[in-house]
Amino acid sequence: MAQIDTELARLDTVGLAQLIRSGGISAVEAVQATIDRIEAMDDEINAVIHRRFDQALAEAAQPLKDAPFAGVPFLLKDLWPTSAGDPFHIGNKAMKAANYIHPTDAHIVQRYREAGFIILGRTNTPELGLVATTEPEAYGATHNPWNTAHGPGGSSGGAAAAVASGMVAAANASDGGGSIRIPAAMCGLIGLKPSRGRVPMGPLQDEWGLSVQHVVCHTMRDCASILDVSAIPTLGDGVVAPTTGQPYADQLTQRPTGLRIGVWNESPRDNIVLDPEVQAVVAGTANLLGRLGHSVSASHPAMLDNREISDSFSAMWTAGARSSLNKIEAWVGRELTPDDVEIATWWMAEAGSAYSGVDVLAAQGAMHDFRRGVATWYEDGWDLLVTPTCCDPAPLLGELTSTPDEPLRASINSIPYAAFTSSFNVTGQPAISLPMGYSESGLPIGVQIVAAYGREDLLIQVGSQLEAEVNWADNRAPMHP
Repeated sequence: MAQIDTELARLDTVGLAQLIRSGGISAVEAVQATIDRIEAMDDEINAVIHRRFDQALAEAAQPLKDAPFAGVPFLLKDLWPTSAGDPFHIGNKAMKAANYIHPTDAHIVQRYREAGFIILGRTNTPELGLVATTEPEAYGATHNPWNTAHGPGGSSGGAAAAVASGMVAAANASDGGGSIRIPAAMCGLIGLKPSRGRVPMGPLQDEWGLSVQHVVCHTMRDCASILDVSAIPTLGDGVVAPTTGQPYADQLTQRPTGLRIGVWNESPRDNIVLDPEVQAVVAGTANLLGRLGHSVSASHPAMLDNREISDSFSAMWTAGARSSLNKIEAWVGRELTPDDVEIATWWMAEAGSAYSGVDVLAAQGAMHDFRRGVATWYEDGWDLLVTPTCCDPAPLLGELTSTPDEPLRASINSIPYAAFTSSFNVTGQPAISLPMGYSESGLPIGVQIVAAYGREDLLIQVGSQLEAEVNWADNRAPMHP
C-alpha cells in the first residue's frame, strides 16, 4: 500500500490548485496521491463506485490549461451529471447490468472540465437519488467516515463520504430534497444548495425542477470558488438566477453586521421528534450569530407550517420517479420489471403513474403559491432563516431501507432528515448546511441557513463569519488521514 501524505490530504481544492500552479507538486502527483487514498480507504467506505484512474493520470500528464483548478482531482456523483465515455448507472440494477455508458458530458461537467478539474470517477448514490441514505442494492452501502456503522446520508452520500474521509477535497453533489445538505450535515461538511437556475442542469434535467447541483467540501472558499466556475448558464437553460454577489469568492472577506435573522428550532411536524442535541447546536449557532452583531429572534415564514405542500411535493417526487424509470427503459432498450428496481422505487413509480397531467399541474400550482408565500417573510425585512439541517444525526445503516413487508420504510424513515430541507427545493431558495457541532457520540450535526432567492452572497458571507469562529475544517473524521 502506498504511503498517504496526510498534509496533502488536508488541503482544500483552492490550496491544492495553488500548490500545483506554484510547481510544489505536479498534477500527476496530485492525481496519484488521490488514487492512493481511494485505494487505501474505499474498501471500508464504498464511496467511489466507478474509477477512471488511468484516464485521469493521462489527462494530468497533458500540459495544464490556464484555469483556476487546473490539475485538481475531483469526483462526480453517479446521478445526473453524465461524463462522456464513463458508466452512468444512477444507483439502478438494470443500468448496472447493461453496463450503460453515457456518450456526452452534462453541462455542469463541461464547466468542471473548463475549470481544470480532473475527474477520477463517480460516487455512490441511492437508486435515482430518492431517499436520505446511500444503500443501493446495485452497489451496496456507503459508510460514514465518522462512524462506519452509520450511513453518510443521501442522496449525495458517496460524495460526502469521499470528502469526509479525505479521498478528495471536494466532490460534485446534487440536491432535490436535501441531498447536498443532508449528507453534509451527517459527514461534518459544508453543503450549499444554490438557487434554482444558478447552475446548468442540462441536458438530462431542466433548471425549473426541484434539483440543483453543487459540491460538498470542507471550506467556505472551496464552496464559493467552485460555485464561481459552475454558475455559468448555457443558452438552453430554463431558469437563470440573478447574479447578485458574483464573483462569490469576493464575499469570503465580507463581515456583515445587523442582519435580521429568524430561528426555527422546533419540530416542523407534530409526528417528528427533534433531537435535543440537534436543537442545542442550533441554539448555540443562533447565540453565536447574535454575538457577531446580528439581530436574532425566533421567527419563520408562516407558509412553512402549511402541511398540504407535502402532498404536492410527493406528487412531483413520485411522478419524477416514474419519469426516471421511463428514461432507464429507453437507455437499456427494454421494459423494466419489478426485479430491475428496488421495491421502494417501484412503489414510488407506481404511485407517480396514478397522477394525471392535470394533477401534476395542480401540484405545480400549489408549489408556486408556497414559493410566493415563503418569499413574503423575506420581503418583510428578514435576511436569513436558521434551522436544523436534519432532525437527527446520522442513522445506523439499515434504518432507512425498505423491505418486502415494509415497502415504504425507506421513504417514511427519510422524512425526519428532509423535514427542514425539502421546502427550499420547492421555493428554489439557496440554503447551506454548516458543520456547527457534534453529538455526544461524536457524530456531526449540521445547521441550515436559508437566504432569499438569488442571495448566495449572504450565505457565503455569514458562513465565512461562522467558519472563522468555529474552524470546523480543523476537525476531521476519524478515518481522515
